[in-house]
Amino acid sequence: MGTEAVTAELRRLNTSGLLALFTTLEAPTISEIDGEYTAALLAQPNLFAVATGKVAVANPLGPWLCKAFQPVDENSGRGYNTFSEFGRVRQRYPMRTLLAPSRYDGAAAYTLIYRAYTSMCGSLHMVDEVRRAAPGVYLGIGTWGFTDAQRRVPRPFLLTGPVGSYRGDIGKARHDFTPGPRELPGPPV
Repeated sequence: MGTEAVTAELRRLNTSGLLALFTTLEAPTISEIDGEYTAALLAQPNLFAVATGKVAVANPLGPWLCKAFQPVDENSGRGYNTFSEFGRVRQRYPMRTLLAPSRYDGAAAYTLIYRAYTSMCGSLHMVDEVRRAAPGVYLGIGTWGFTDAQRRVPRPFLLTGPVGSYRGDIGKARHDFTPGPRELPGPPV
């Protein structure tokens, strides 16, 4: 299946279908994900997720443009999100990247941990998991929340690219941060 067909299929599926597909996909390597990737929300699981998604990333006053990544070494990397704010591209919400067991099936996922840096996303315990759907097409499942139940709600998104170069590191790292069970819960019990 070609890139456009895969992208169209991801946009067609509901949240349950996206999650089922996610568990069949493989994680990209740390070195594979390098640069900026166009980002878009996919089908959301409920009205609350739709509403918060529209406010956070589909807001016409500051639309989400992409996620960007850069390997730091063979086991980890860094990244950020970009938004358009009054015609200017702004980097926001830094994250650490690594390969870790998925909360959905225990298999490896390219994992974005926002708590490693000081930001609103870090304060919300946001974690994204990404797997390759096709060359240059990635299915992501985001989670956030203060409770285990909140962090189990899957929020699917699409990444395509790379479409540009990594612009540079941003953010202030949390001193002595080590991912815990909120960030890396592994498979559900």
